[in-house]
Amino acid sequence: MQIPAVTDAQELSCDVLVIGGGTAGTMAALTAAEQGRNVLLLEKAHVRHSGALAMGMDGVNNAVIPGRAEPDDYVAEITRANDGIVDQSTVRQTATRGFSMVQRLESYGVKFEKDEHGEYAVRQVHRSGSYVLPMPEGKDVKKVLYRQLRRREMRERIRIENRVMPVRVLTAGGRAVGAAGFNTRTGEFVTVRAGAVILATGPCGRLGLPASGYLYGTYENPTNAGDGYAMAYHAGAELTGIECFQINPLMKDYNGPACAYVANPFGGYQVNRHGERFVDSDYWSGRMMSEFAAELASDRGPVYLKLSHLPEESISALETILHSTERPTRGTFHANRGHDYRTHDVEMHISEIGLCGGHSASGVRVDDHARTTVPGLYAAGDLASVPHNYMIGAFVFGDLAGADASQFTEYEGELPSSQVRDAHELIYRPLRNPDGPPQPQVEYKLRRFVNDYVAPPKSGARLSLAVDHFERMRGEIGEMGAQTPHELMRCAEVHFIRDCAEMAARSSLARTESRWGLYHERTDHPQRDDDGWLHHLDLHKSPSGAMEFTARPVETYLVPVEEFTPIGGAARHLGEVHPEQVATAGQRDIAPVGSGSRTSTSTSTSTAESRDTVAAASHSPRILELLALAENEPELPLLRPFLADPDPAVRRATVAALTETVPTGTGPALAETLSDPDPGVRGAAAASLLELVEVLVPEPDLARGLLDALGHGDAQVRATALDVLRALRLGDAAAYALALDDPDIEVRIASVRALVSVDALDAVARAATDPAREVRVTAARGLATPAALAPLLHDADILVRAAALTSLASVGCPAPYDVTAVDALADPSWQVRAGAATALGAADPERANAVPALTKALDDANADVRKAAVLALLKHSTKEHSTNEHSAGADARAALATAVLDPDADVRAYASRAGALA
Repeated sequence: MQIPAVTDAQELSCDVLVIGGGTAGTMAALTAAEQGRNVLLLEKAHVRHSGALAMGMDGVNNAVIPGRAEPDDYVAEITRANDGIVDQSTVRQTATRGFSMVQRLESYGVKFEKDEHGEYAVRQVHRSGSYVLPMPEGKDVKKVLYRQLRRREMRERIRIENRVMPVRVLTAGGRAVGAAGFNTRTGEFVTVRAGAVILATGPCGRLGLPASGYLYGTYENPTNAGDGYAMAYHAGAELTGIECFQINPLMKDYNGPACAYVANPFGGYQVNRHGERFVDSDYWSGRMMSEFAAELASDRGPVYLKLSHLPEESISALETILHSTERPTRGTFHANRGHDYRTHDVEMHISEIGLCGGHSASGVRVDDHARTTVPGLYAAGDLASVPHNYMIGAFVFGDLAGADASQFTEYEGELPSSQVRDAHELIYRPLRNPDGPPQPQVEYKLRRFVNDYVAPPKSGARLSLAVDHFERMRGEIGEMGAQTPHELMRCAEVHFIRDCAEMAARSSLARTESRWGLYHERTDHPQRDDDGWLHHLDLHKSPSGAMEFTARPVETYLVPVEEFTPIGGAARHLGEVHPEQVATAGQRDIAPVGSGSRTSTSTSTSTAESRDTVAAASHSPRILELLALAENEPELPLLRPFLADPDPAVRRATVAALTETVPTGTGPALAETLSDPDPGVRGAAAASLLELVEVLVPEPDLARGLLDALGHGDAQVRATALDVLRALRLGDAAAYALALDDPDIEVRIASVRALVSVDALDAVARAATDPAREVRVTAARGLATPAALAPLLHDADILVRAAALTSLASVGCPAPYDVTAVDALADPSWQVRAGAATALGAADPERANAVPALTKALDDANADVRKAAVLALLKHSTKEHSTNEHSAGADARAALATAVLDPDADVRAYASRAGALA
C-alpha cells in the first residue's frame, strides 16, 4: 500500500471521543449521548465483539447489594487487598454506585442470578463479605450492550467507527483535543477533533510472554496491547502503580482462568497434589499469588482446582457456565485430553505478567470522576488505576467519565500539526522498510526480555538490564517492516508494548521495597516499608521526554483500616530513575573474591534524595565529593560551586543536599536554580522550594529570585514561584495579577490563589471569565462576596456553577441568592444540585424555604446530593424559630430522622449525627 499524505487525513469531529468499544467504552458512550452530546466511538476491531467482555462473563466480582454487603466493608476489603495503597474515594464510587449499575444493566436485558424470592443471589467467596453475583447468561452481555448502542435515539448521537485505531491523543493548550490514528483495513490516515477524550482501551495484557510462547495466547484479551497506557503517557497524563503487576492463576496450557470464583460457591477449592487446601489469603490478590507460587514450586505441587468431589448437579451447572459463558473452547480442551470434572481435577498454573487496574492497581491515574491529570482526558475500565475494579467498576467509571466529559463541546481550534505528523510517522514508518524485521519476531524478542528481566521475583540488576534492553529496542522497533494495514496495526502495538515494558521496569526499579505479594516482590528489598513507601508511585513524561517519578502519599482514608495508617505529608519528587551499573559484574579494577570472603554491604538510605544521589554517584566523582561534604552540614558558599557544575546530575544532587541540610541562604539559592538550563534541575529546585516552604526565611533575596522566575519560559517554574510567593507573603497583587494572562492553566490557577491570599478580589473577579474551567472553579472558591460570585452562578460549565454555589455557603447565602440555590436543586447536573444543597445550609431557613427544599433533596437519585442535603439540614437542626407553628430546627430534625434509612452509608452516618446533637 502507498503511504497517505498527512494532509489527506480523514478528519472526524465530535463533542466526546471514546477510544475503545469494550466494557467501559460502551457505557461511556451511552452516558455521554444520554447527556445530549455527539459521541464518536472508535474501535480498532468491531464493537459488536470487541473487548474482554465479548469473551463472556460468568459473574460480577464486586456487587455491593444493599442488605447483603456494605460499601464501607467493601472499601476496607479492597484497601487490605491492595496493601493500603489506594485512593479510597475512587474505590468508594464502585462500592456505592455498583448496585444502581447492576439495575441499569438489568434494565438493558443483562441477566443476574436471583433466588426463589426474586432477590439477587449473591455468593460469598471472600471471608468478609458477599460480593459475587453470578450471571447465568453472561455470554450475551456484549450483545445486549451493542443493542443499546444501536437504538434509534442512540444512533442519532453515537457514531461508531470500527477498524479505526488511534495511536496518539492530541493536546493543545494543556488539554486533550482529539486523536490521530488510521483505518486498520484501508490504511487511511484519520484525525479527530473532540471536546473531550475518554480512553477505555483495556489493560496491557500482551506484556509478558505466555509459557506457550504463543504471542496471542495471553490470559487477557490479546488485542489489549497497552494502547491506552502509551497514549495517556505521551499526552502528558500521570500513570500510577505500574510496578504492581497483574498475575493470575490459570489453567495449565490453556489461556483462560481456572475460574475459582465460579467454582468456589459450588464447593470447589484450590489444593496441592496431596489434596490439601493451602491458600490463606482472604482476597484474590498478590499475597494469594505468592502462596500459590510457593506451593506450585514446592514438592507439594502441582496445584489443582478440585471439582471431582462435587455432586452431579453441581458439576453439570459448572459445565454449563464454564464451557459456554466463560470460554466456548474450554470443553473441547478438556475433551481432547480425555479429562472430565467427574474424574479429573483441573491443573492450574501462573499467567504471564500484565498491567491492569481492574485486577491489580496499575493504570492511568484518575480521580473519583474518571478525570486524568490532563484536562479533558478521561480513563475508565481496566486502563484506569482503580484497584480491583472488575467489570462493574469498569461500567461505573465509564458512566462517570461519560457524564463528566459531557460538559465539553467540539474543539474548534487547529489540531497540533507537529503531533499529527509524529503520529503519522509512527503509523507508516514500517511501510518504508517492507523487508525489515517482521513484527512477530520483534515482539517475541521484546516480550521475552519482559519475562527474563521484569517478571517477579524482581531485582535491581535485572530491572536495570531490562531498561537497557528496552532503550536499545527503540531502534529495532523503528526498523520493523510492514506491507498491509493489518501489519501496521501490529507494528503500532509493539510500540505500545515497549512503552509499557519500560514503565513497568522503571517503576519497579523506583519502588525500593516489596509489596503486594508476588505482584512486586524484590529480592534486594524483601521487606514492606510502610514508613517510606505507603505512597502511590506516579510517573509522567517530562517536557524533555524523560520518564519522571513522584512518590505521592496515600490520602487519609474515608474508611479506617486497622492495618494501615496513611502518614500524609508532601509528595517526594524522585525525578528520573537511573538503572544500576550492570555492564560488568562488580568493579572492573578489583579481582573477584570467593563467596566465603564476601562482605555484607547495605545501600539502603533514609531518604529518597540519598537514594537518588547514591545511584548517580557511579556516574560522577563530583557527586562523591558532594556527598562527603554534605555529611558535615556545610554552609552555602561551600555548595555553590556544585550548583554551577557542568553536569546536570551534580546540580540535581546539590539541590537534594541543600534540601536535606538547609544552610542559611537556601531559599535564594533554590530560587536562583529555577533558571537552570536543565529541566530536571529546575524541576528539582521547584520541588524543593515547595517542600521547604514552611521553613524558608521570607527574605528580600528570595523574593527577588521568585519574582524573576515569574518571567521564565518553564510553566512549572512560574507556578512554583507564585505558590512560594503566596505561602511566604512575599508578593503583591500587581505581580500576581500579571500571571492571570499566562498561557498555562496551572500558572493562572496559582495566580488566582495568590490574589486571594492578598484579598485582591477585584483581580480575582477577572478570572471569572477565564476560558479554562479549572481557573474559573478556583476563582469561585476564592471570591468572598455574593455579588462577585453572581456571574459564576450562571456559568455554562456545571463544575463552575457547583463551585460558586458551594462558596455561597461560606458567605451566608443571603437573598436573593438563596432563591437561586433553591432553583438549582432542580438542575440536571448532580454536581450543581450538591452545591445548591451546600449553599442552603447557610441560608435563612424561613425566607427561602430552605428546609423544605433540602427535605425534598433527600430523595435525590444521587448519593452526593443527598449527603450535601443532610449536612445542610444538620446546620439547621440546631436552630429554633418561633415565627412558624413548627420551628425550622424541628423540621430539619424530622427530615434527618428519615435519612438514617438511606441506602448510602455516608448519608446514614451523617444523618445519625442529628440524634447525637439533639
